[in-house]
Amino acid sequence: MWQNSVMKNIDCIATLINHFTKLQGVGYKTAERFAYQIIESDMDFVKSFSNAMICAKENVKLCRTCGNFSVEENCGICERRADNKTICVVRDPRDAMAIEKSGAFVGKYHVLHGVISPLNKKGPNDLNLKSLITRVRDENIEEVIIATNPDVEGEATASYIAALIKPSGVKVTRLAQGLAMGAYIEYVDEVTIGAAISNRVII
Repeated sequence: MWQNSVMKNIDCIATLINHFTKLQGVGYKTAERFAYQIIESDMDFVKSFSNAMICAKENVKLCRTCGNFSVEENCGICERRADNKTICVVRDPRDAMAIEKSGAFVGKYHVLHGVISPLNKKGPNDLNLKSLITRVRDENIEEVIIATNPDVEGEATASYIAALIKPSGVKVTRLAQGLAMGAYIEYVDEVTIGAAISNRVII
């Protein structure tokens, strides 16, 4: 009986650790630390934490206009800036959040949900691109800022998007190279992002 109880406890901890290791960027040691922190927390916190995850999963969806995360059909940014004529194209919602926090950009966003990556078998048709072309036309957009990461895949995606949009006569710009090659926008500080937005270049 005692052995069964011990094994059950070990299984519960191992299962919790295993779930945390499935989160992107979380290694075993970090997952182990998270698991023990949950175990050592009071029940109110654990229930609140659990409810927050369930609430986010059940209620957060994609904005039907820009593809950003939203609890409504259209996100608050699209609603507030409907008349703005500039779109900033980003890889994922985390990048949109990072740029928004910088305060340097007051236009609209368009989230691709990925980049062109042959190694990961992800091509242009796997990205949120068709709706971007539609928005550029229907919203009378004057400038598209491409804010994909300055790495090989980000540059390839930027070049592809520029080739799609340029024939329409819309201005296409790229974030300035104040962003180091290989840097990830979501991890860059607000000042650097602000400088990159302000000093963007035409491509």
